[in-house]
Amino acid sequence: MKKYFVYILRCEDNSLYTGITTDIERRFNEHLGKNGKGAKYTKVHKPIKIEKVLSCCNRAEALKLEYKIKRMSKAQKEDLIKTHI
Repeated sequence: MKKYFVYILRCEDNSLYTGITTDIERRFNEHLGKNGKGAKYTKVHKPIKIEKVLSCCNRAEALKLEYKIKRMSKAQKEDLIKTHI
């Protein structure tokens, strides 16, 4: 069974991007434009580092968590980044 991850990236303009993947390193490189598979958002807002990675048991759980995080305010996301979960 594949393990899924929900991740938060910090971009050059200090904005945050949230997504899901099964391979953090590969996905970060995609966002950097290494193979043209990054998200539209990260094509405009260049990601500079991975701020948070949360592990999920399956894709459905990861999608629910991603949705929940995307609905958070920036301040709530910053608080989540600071927590050690």
